[in-house]
Amino acid sequence: MIATAVTAADLMPLLPELVLIGAAFALLMLDLFLSERQRVAIHPLSITALIAAAGMLAMGVGGHGVVLNGMFVRDDMADVLKWVVCVIGALSLVYARGYLRERGLYKGEVPVLMLFSVAGMMLLISAGSLVMVYLGLEMLALCSYALVAIDRDNPVASEAAMKYFVLGSLASGMLLYGMSLVYGATGSLDLNAINAASTSAPLLLTGTVFLVAGIAFKFGAAPFHMWLPDVYHGAPTPITLFIGAAPKLAAFAMAYRLLEVGVGPLDEQWRMLISGIAALSLALGNLIALAQSNLKRMLAYSTVSHVGFLLMGLAGGDAGGYAAAMFYAIAYAVMSAAAFGAIIVLSRSGFEADRIDDYKGLNAHNPWMAGLILCVMASLAGVPPFLGFWAKLAVLRAAWEGGLTWLAIVGVVFAVIGAFYYLRVIRAMYFDEPDTSVDARMAPRSDQALRVVFAANALALLVLGLAWSPLMTWCQRAFGV
Repeated sequence: MIATAVTAADLMPLLPELVLIGAAFALLMLDLFLSERQRVAIHPLSITALIAAAGMLAMGVGGHGVVLNGMFVRDDMADVLKWVVCVIGALSLVYARGYLRERGLYKGEVPVLMLFSVAGMMLLISAGSLVMVYLGLEMLALCSYALVAIDRDNPVASEAAMKYFVLGSLASGMLLYGMSLVYGATGSLDLNAINAASTSAPLLLTGTVFLVAGIAFKFGAAPFHMWLPDVYHGAPTPITLFIGAAPKLAAFAMAYRLLEVGVGPLDEQWRMLISGIAALSLALGNLIALAQSNLKRMLAYSTVSHVGFLLMGLAGGDAGGYAAAMFYAIAYAVMSAAAFGAIIVLSRSGFEADRIDDYKGLNAHNPWMAGLILCVMASLAGVPPFLGFWAKLAVLRAAWEGGLTWLAIVGVVFAVIGAFYYLRVIRAMYFDEPDTSVDARMAPRSDQALRVVFAANALALLVLGLAWSPLMTWCQRAFGV
């Protein structure tokens, strides 16, 4: 393919990304000239930039299209996922401000790095070639490494960042090696051209195996989940919220673009790999989560199990399976944000509220907060009528209809097992005696805006559970169902 000059028409579908990246660069430069007191303006401006990008996506500004010689694809699926990523990014910044400022961790670079991370996710979601996949992925990864290491004086955070960097580099190398094999087998970097040239050649099959391994690492699926518990535990909680929710949406898009759009003709082989990874993730994630006493580590291992459910939808195949997996990715992003948001709302400087025992007797002195956390845990456990129930039902149905009856049965069994550790948190709040040494510290923050945002986040799980059909229709329309 002969490269042509980039025109204004090529840039129109990229307008939301250009606005976001332009805002990130502008705020980075502005931060150089502001005093310590004036830097507080960076935070609301970053949130404004994300809301503006989300608004542009919702209104369809720039339109759909395939531009930059096929490297960038903007379609219905991309718009839906990008919109949710922008909303989760803005939500993360709202949760982060007070927490980071209390601990002396607030720096102008934090919101800027989040903006660049979101831009990387948006590029990854719209990737039409292997080059754009790798560009978006590394833009996201490099910013994530820096965010995890933002608390340089904390040895736990530094260790988590180092593990994340080393293992992330290894995964990126595996993914890049897989891409090189795919390119060698097909002679193209364009995903549609790769699809047209796909055969059962050993070189292409080997490349696909490496692609699946790289995707599994970015999801945090077993057995590539080694980085997840340490990073979730070691990073400041608002950073954990951000990297635990939004990147799952980008990882789903990467999996769809590489596997279905790219090596779709080899679906019989890669669906078998995805099914095995899904089953292993469900087993390891749920069983290890049972033994955790730290809430952040428990949520980390539960993430592994949730990724197993998401991959179940992908393995189910056809447009309905992809729509179910996308619905699950969106539902999990909202649930994950609420779960870590609960920790942020109840934490204080010197008190992280990240142990399950910290929540003993919470209902006795704060029934409203206990009720909100109940909504979050019930949704994560898949209790009807919360959003998590419909998400699990959708992917189980996709697996069943895709002929993966054994995987659907595994999913049901481990959904029941997984409910136990979420019920432990509910039991601690409602049935255990309050810990007098913790009671005084467990009052919600005085930040009224933060409390309102968390309440809206938690109650959204119930509202979306009662009115889940429009969201599912939105996802189905993205795949033409």
